[in-house]
Amino acid sequence: MILLDQSVQQLKGVGEKFASYLNELQIYTIHDLIFYFPFRYDEFEVKPLTELVHNETATLEGKVATQPSLAYYGKKKSRLSFTMQVGEFAVKVVMFNRAFAKKNLDLDDTVTVTGKWDMHRLQLTATHFKKGEAKSDNPIQPVYSVNENVKMASLKKVMRQAMVDYGDYIEEVLPKSYQDMYKLPGRTRAVWNMHFPESRILLKHARRRFTYEEFLVFQLRMQLLRKRYKEATDGNELFYDNNLLTDFVQSLPFSLTDAQKRSLAEILKDMKEPHRMNRLLQGDVGSGKTVVAAISMYGAVTAGKQAALMVPTEILAEQHAASLQDFFGDRLTIRLLTGSVKGKKRKEIMEEMEEGTIDILIGTHALIQEDVKFFDLGFVVIDEQHRFGVEQRRVLREKGIKPDVLFMTATPIPRTLAITAFGDMDVSSIDQMPSGRKEIETYWVKGKMTDRVLNFIKKEIDQGGQAYVICPLIEESDKLDIQNAVDLYEQLRTVYEPDVTVGLMHGRLPNEEKEDIMSQFAENNMQILVSTTVVEVGVDVPNASVMVIYDADRFGLSQLHQLRGRVGRGARQSYCILLADPKGETGKERMRIMTETTDGFRLSEEDLKIRGPGDFFGKKQSGLPEFKVADMVHDYRALETARKDAAEIIDNGWLDNRVEFKPLKKIMRKDFENMGEILD
Repeated sequence: MILLDQSVQQLKGVGEKFASYLNELQIYTIHDLIFYFPFRYDEFEVKPLTELVHNETATLEGKVATQPSLAYYGKKKSRLSFTMQVGEFAVKVVMFNRAFAKKNLDLDDTVTVTGKWDMHRLQLTATHFKKGEAKSDNPIQPVYSVNENVKMASLKKVMRQAMVDYGDYIEEVLPKSYQDMYKLPGRTRAVWNMHFPESRILLKHARRRFTYEEFLVFQLRMQLLRKRYKEATDGNELFYDNNLLTDFVQSLPFSLTDAQKRSLAEILKDMKEPHRMNRLLQGDVGSGKTVVAAISMYGAVTAGKQAALMVPTEILAEQHAASLQDFFGDRLTIRLLTGSVKGKKRKEIMEEMEEGTIDILIGTHALIQEDVKFFDLGFVVIDEQHRFGVEQRRVLREKGIKPDVLFMTATPIPRTLAITAFGDMDVSSIDQMPSGRKEIETYWVKGKMTDRVLNFIKKEIDQGGQAYVICPLIEESDKLDIQNAVDLYEQLRTVYEPDVTVGLMHGRLPNEEKEDIMSQFAENNMQILVSTTVVEVGVDVPNASVMVIYDADRFGLSQLHQLRGRVGRGARQSYCILLADPKGETGKERMRIMTETTDGFRLSEEDLKIRGPGDFFGKKQSGLPEFKVADMVHDYRALETARKDAAEIIDNGWLDNRVEFKPLKKIMRKDFENMGEILD
């Protein structure tokens, strides 16, 4: 390993200047170079037309059947086309900016062309061509990410030199038992086949090997962090009164779904553990997270503790307080603490909290102010946890003596992403909706039908409903032709007022003003609310039965689903109308999926496939790794396997007490900052 940590300048043909160019690609050592894997592969293997995949790269061999024709357009741009005979098929070949090829191609010449295959038009758009038959010792060519100073040919040459001189020093990190169990090639052989694959099968096994290795190393890190967190955070064993909980659940006017029961059982099990709970409860809007949290908080109270629920906005805090009061009646003492609670009332609540006469305190970030003191806080629920900063969450946790913490989110996260991004947390999912809930009808309409949509809104309002109208930007942008909220607000006022009251809300308004507007809408003093996506989280407006989203193709599926969840909160049949004229296939596909399902978990999986993990959260998420080979969407089975294996290794202490796991420990130390102190 020490030899591989030498500078790339140790390699023959790599001088100081070329080494500096490699440094620009983050290649400093021989190890960096050897593990600088290709990002894709060009295949020059000739296959029958029947085996080719539409829109993928293919190589064809055949005879020129028509005289090539050349057309010029734009400045120095050209299009060369001809027909070639491939077996009994006539295939059209198109080449852009290859005017010189016309002189080299004659009727009946045998040619080999590679490019994008269009199965429907029997056409290949060629990027490579050569006269003669396809003779290549290496039909699969690696393609690396390079820059203007490092050419592909130079990188391949120095890569081969590195593998010849130092390939034998690559250290195996996977125990032999795991290689045998999953039929994985050894590390040295796998690295060779990543760079110089002799066949698709060998490349496939090399990729499979590194996919598993990357997932295993990452999951070992997550499982170890989780174990260390539990060991370092001794909690309180909360021995709740099971009889009181059972009576309460039976008193509810509805039955819990199987998913609610499963999540509740996981939370209650955590509460009995001597370690502090660190659990994420996720579920769709309307799936019943609040009642699961309520039962859990009641459990903490029966164990002699106080509970707290922190939410992002005052109006949401008020709604939670009202619903918990309905649930519990006179069983518990519940109080509400927000920024609006001042003077004598606030002082009373503070005194009651310190004396321990309040069982559950609900509030906004007002809960974490310094003068808020609890008698004995044992259970904390943080709703829409992504809306609070790490520091805010930490302050609330420290209000009690090691309270259990339950985070809640209404953004369903695909399992593959949850076990990667939140691998150091336990995750409970309520992936089932209560029966009897009316499904929101979703329609995709083109912009030219806007008048019909406006008429539909008026009809719903006349029958007692209310409507949200969402658009992506606050004010006009020269770059994007998007209907903006301010203009739309003015237009709708012209259409509907004075019969209907129209309001406007966006992110640049002060918080107090946003809360005031939302309250007016919730109380039906305003029938149409024009807004940007700030309404995405939280408030119940039972009368709201229409959600219209302008330029819907500009949003991700998860965000569209969250917006749709703002309606359908009451007994009325509700509708979501997506106004969009998407140009690309991706936008059209998003609209189609939205009209087909209201299952947030299915939509989040589709969103992950379309946008990729890096984009899914909307911003770069710390803790979400960049894998070189593994893809958490397509390789989810390997991710599940690695997670199971990592849990077994950590639970049994094998990293510390079995010699075959030492190389894995070493690579963890190398790959992750701060891992040394956790491993020691």
